[in-house]
Amino acid sequence: MKEDLDSLRPKFEVTRRQFVVTSLVAGFALAVQPVSADTITTDTKGLIAGEVKIPVSDGEMPAYRAVPEKGENFPVVLVVQEIFGVHEHIKDICRRFAKLGYLAIAPELYARQGDVSKITDFREIIEKVVSKVPDSQVMLDLDATVDWASKSKGSSSKLAITGFCWGGRIVWLYATHSSKLKAGVAWYGRLVGQPSELSPKHPIDIASQLKAPVLGLYGEADQGIPVESVKKMQEALKGSKSEIILYPDTPHGFHADYRQSYRKEQAEDGWKRLQEWFKKNGAA
Repeated sequence: MKEDLDSLRPKFEVTRRQFVVTSLVAGFALAVQPVSADTITTDTKGLIAGEVKIPVSDGEMPAYRAVPEKGENFPVVLVVQEIFGVHEHIKDICRRFAKLGYLAIAPELYARQGDVSKITDFREIIEKVVSKVPDSQVMLDLDATVDWASKSKGSSSKLAITGFCWGGRIVWLYATHSSKLKAGVAWYGRLVGQPSELSPKHPIDIASQLKAPVLGLYGEADQGIPVESVKKMQEALKGSKSEIILYPDTPHGFHADYRQSYRKEQAEDGWKRLQEWFKKNGAA
């Protein structure tokens, strides 16, 4: 594993002063305003919750962590942000996991490339920040997050990952990267795409290389992820321990309770399936 990490480092190493995001923002990203009345808010009673700093090779990366107040050796779940970064919804998901007995942590994976919280245009977020984030950087940042969690009340022997939108794609990639991972759940993450220097492979390209089982949760009415690509991935996963659930008449972002795309029934069903998937595969 160390050799693998060393081979990836030169692709993205930068200086400390190049970290653009040094602390997490409060509230929701501007690009997702106004916030829906369906927004779920999970309290911090019985939890330790708030911002932490994750040491990485070139500095410190901010992250949101939530964990039960009492106890130790909690199963660890990495919560990978949507395209909008680590804002209030992602923090709330961490608190939901902590209420279930996990150490949940969401690192700000765009920290070097830019702050998307103040950008109002979706296309600008992609062009100015997201398109500049190397997959290799993300994999190593997630590894660093696991290392931090394992020294901070967490047990990496029960490691899970879940991610939404941009983070859904990352879940598939991390399941081919990490030998510690027990299970992953990918919510409507892109499956196919053109290779580039920063994103050389996509989930469809590495479907046969998964080291941990992944459950994919997708919507049939997702305008950004064609059903054809989902079915192609389902075919590629045949014979493996991974699978994809495709919800009929369901849009992209159906778990995002703060947005108009939220679908309560599908979101609750997916959350239930996630918990069962983690338990079934030794990540709970």
